[in-house]
Amino acid sequence: MGISGRAGGHAAGADLAGGGHALTTVLPSVSWIPLASAHAERADEMTAGHRARKAAGEKHAIEDFLYDYYGTRPAQLRRWHPGVGTGLAPAPDGLADQAAWKFYTTLPDGVVTLDVEAYMQARGESVRYIHGLLTATASRPAFSGCFGLHEWAMVYRQPEHRRHPLPLRLGQEQTDKVVEEHPIRCTHFDAFRFFTPEAVGLNRLQPTRATQVDLDQPGCLHAAMDCHKWASKLGPAVPGALALDCFALAGDIRLLDMQASPYDLSSYGHPPVKIETPEGKAEYVARQREFARRAAALRARLIRVCEELLGPALAAENREAVAPHNL
Repeated sequence: MGISGRAGGHAAGADLAGGGHALTTVLPSVSWIPLASAHAERADEMTAGHRARKAAGEKHAIEDFLYDYYGTRPAQLRRWHPGVGTGLAPAPDGLADQAAWKFYTTLPDGVVTLDVEAYMQARGESVRYIHGLLTATASRPAFSGCFGLHEWAMVYRQPEHRRHPLPLRLGQEQTDKVVEEHPIRCTHFDAFRFFTPEAVGLNRLQPTRATQVDLDQPGCLHAAMDCHKWASKLGPAVPGALALDCFALAGDIRLLDMQASPYDLSSYGHPPVKIETPEGKAEYVARQREFARRAAALRARLIRVCEELLGPALAAENREAVAPHNL
């Protein structure tokens, strides 16, 4: 099964990588080795602070969320994957390291690529779910009137047992007042499930895991952060650059999420976004909309990864299945 166009890094598309999926690109070693190295360097730079704190036994109320909640491992993040449809030609000293990694296969001519058939046998159900959820989310208009009040609802009437060991910027009484004076409309189940019992009934919606496909919308900070979650779950099918772009966005959003929260972040040197004021609301909405724009581009790229895995027929079938949710 020879692959044409090898020198230029492009395959003719006739070679199969399991399950009838065609390779669209084969990268020569002079291309993929620098890409893998640059990826590892970028990942190391992004996780340096966390790794240093972990070695010293220190906690970080803002950044630890990316690792504790999402289960992100720096070693896994620094692994470069070419992505579905891309093969790695042998280097002068042998096969690409990915040849020994899970879900990869080596073709007779030494090209290493994702084994789509094996991957889909193990993760096909997850791919279909992720594709459906992202497609439904992308179909909706972005709502930007929540002002990050989910974090306030998580401490409402809760003087003890807070999620973060930080003081409240306004104190408990004034924090509760902000919650009571604002409409709460949280659409994201994984934020809503941390509301205090007293705050649950204040939310205009009652999200559940079963209704996530119905409710996730592209203006939600947590839905945008979840691009990192879905990229991680898709794992080796996701090109390395896309995986790190999703992680970078999650980190940027997490900062706003906490700046707009009721917590006092002065110990970290970050000014608050005072969403209880008109000026704070305006700042929050402006930054939220920019994050929604960035997330939309990443979400579209993740959808394309899913559709390459599913193939045209299954992708179309999956889109049709979630169409009733695209309201």
